[in-house]
Amino acid sequence: MSDNMTKAELVADAAAAAGTTKAATEKVLNAVLESIEEALVKGKNVTLVGFGTFTTASRQSREGRNPKTGAKIKIPKARVAKFRPGKKLRESVNK
Repeated sequence: MSDNMTKAELVADAAAAAGTTKAATEKVLNAVLESIEEALVKGKNVTLVGFGTFTTASRQSREGRNPKTGAKIKIPKARVAKFRPGKKLRESVNK
C-alpha cells in the first residue's frame, strides 16, 4: 500500500465519517477545492482555523540549470500557492 492518500480514498473516508454517499461527498470536496482555488486566484488568503492557511506568494525570475545538460536557463517569475499548517494540525502530526 502506498504512503499517499488518493482523492478517491479521501472521499471514501470522509463519506464514511459523515455518513453520506461517496458521490455527495465528492461534490462537496470538489466545491471546497474550487472555492479555495478561486480565492487564491483573486489574491485572497483562505484560513481554516486549526487546520491551516492557504496563501499565494510571488517568486522572482531567476537563473537555473537544466539538470540533464547543465545549461543555464531563465526561470520566469510566478505566483505560487502555499500552505501553512495551523496549530492543531501541527500538534496532531507531531504526536
